[in-house]
Amino acid sequence: MSNDLNEKKLKIKEELDQLQYEFKVELPKVIAVARAYGDLKENAEYHAARERQSFVQARIGQLAEMLAQLDSIDVSNLPKDKIGYGSTVTLYDIKDEESMVFTFVSPNEVNPSDGKISLSSPLGTALQNKTAGDEVEITIPAGKKKYFVEKLVTIHGNEFKEKMK
Repeated sequence: MSNDLNEKKLKIKEELDQLQYEFKVELPKVIAVARAYGDLKENAEYHAARERQSFVQARIGQLAEMLAQLDSIDVSNLPKDKIGYGSTVTLYDIKDEESMVFTFVSPNEVNPSDGKISLSSPLGTALQNKTAGDEVEITIPAGKKKYFVEKLVTIHGNEFKEKMK
């Protein structure tokens, strides 16, 4: 499963390399050509290129931060039998009698509508270091919820299942 981590790093590095090339090579050329058109106050090409340059620079910063976060994760230190970074968890809502699946990702990958949440979220905090078969009570803005951990797949690929009794 640490291949997922390596794949994420590779995708980020590819985008980072592409943007750095654009920032250092392509955009300076575009800006120089646009500058040659004259009056910079009303030069749409120049302003568009400068705006793109600012966007690319900000994105490079974001990607560098993401890469640093992923590089700081030592997969060998992540739990092999408990919920942690990279784990995919199937929870059963005891009251509503429905299951939901979450994957724990880094803060900049969070996308709740895709089931990607952070360990620092209320749900993540309550579930960290739990395993299949555990019941968890979580206080969320809507009140208290009780969940049963039906299934856990760790970043290492270890899978644990339990049925609610």
